[in-house]
Amino acid sequence: MTVQNIERQLMKLDSRTRAKLASRLLLSLDELSDEENEQLWAQEALRRHKELIKGKATSRPANIVFREARARLK
Repeated sequence: MTVQNIERQLMKLDSRTRAKLASRLLLSLDELSDEENEQLWAQEALRRHKELIKGKATSRPANIVFREARARLK
């Protein structure tokens, strides 16, 4: 069974059941080892790098990103 098939089946559940499942899935991520977390972050960094190289994403200076984030928190 593929992830797409599982997702299709899960979307047939009522919203309350999906919310409960989503909560349990999110909590399960806290149980990852340091090595697993590091591997997931490395994969995400590679994915983002590929998007930058292909022109599907753009970069922004960190100081601007942080300034905008601080402004939103005020």
